[in-house]
Amino acid sequence: PTFPVTMFKTICNQEKAHDDGIWSLAWGRNPSHEYLVTGSVDDTVRSWHWDGTSLEPRHKLEGHHLGVISVAVDHNSSHAASSSIDGQIKVWDLALGKAVSSLPTQDTNPWSVAFSPDGKFIAAGTITGQVALYSVERGEKMAALDTGSGYVASLAYSPDNKRVACASMQGVVSLFDLTKGKLVHKITEAHAMPIRSLSFSPDSSQLLTACDDGYIKQLSETDGSQIASYSGHASWVLSVDWSPDGQHFATGSSDHTVKVWDSSARQCLNTFDDHTDQVWSVAYNRAGDKLASVSDDASLRIYEVPS
Repeated sequence: PTFPVTMFKTICNQEKAHDDGIWSLAWGRNPSHEYLVTGSVDDTVRSWHWDGTSLEPRHKLEGHHLGVISVAVDHNSSHAASSSIDGQIKVWDLALGKAVSSLPTQDTNPWSVAFSPDGKFIAAGTITGQVALYSVERGEKMAALDTGSGYVASLAYSPDNKRVACASMQGVVSLFDLTKGKLVHKITEAHAMPIRSLSFSPDSSQLLTACDDGYIKQLSETDGSQIASYSGHASWVLSVDWSPDGQHFATGSSDHTVKVWDSSARQCLNTFDDHTDQVWSVAYNRAGDKLASVSDDASLRIYEVPS
């Protein structure tokens, strides 16, 4: 379907959301409202209430000593996890606005973090090529999966909780079967440069990759084959997120733009050019009718999108 451009609009622009560039973003939702969690080079994690029209700062979560690389929110939106260049993974209580644990990372060197869909585990991709799996309840490392592909730049859980996908700085995608704890696919043909972001389709059957080569690839989860390739950004693609209905996906790039794509027609539907620096993270809310982005320009923006 073709959508009128009026269906895409910027509805919130939070300038100076942090004191430095913002590298990561996640949505949460509880029965009363939606909120966002952001992580920045200013060493802080911040939470924001979203009432549908405006953002209200909620908590400034302090404790990291260097820039925050990655943030994630669990399935019931009670906790957030963050990883930092300081080598720490922290778990935060979002209602109280304080840290509840620091996960043991002495031998890990974590980069990106993700909650399992059931909220019981946190996966952390490491600079040594492993995926460390932590029990949230116990605060312990339970297992490590070895990609054999070096520095894990990004990772994602499949919504059905059966797979973890991770991608390396060399452009290799590794898919692990969590029920067996083993590597099932290694995809080496898709890219040859760093893959900064991954996103599974809502039915867990496909995977999107965002790469420094400027391309987004749509891959089959079953055999790793390429379904489609997208181009249109003028520089590195830093983030990708599939919409909850699977009809669209969004990307952020170092060309300062956010693009929304149709995943069946395989074309770009809209480009937002509000940011003035590279866009490190994009994310749909759980209803799929709002899209948020964060950037090195220290702003947080929210867009209305068709759902």
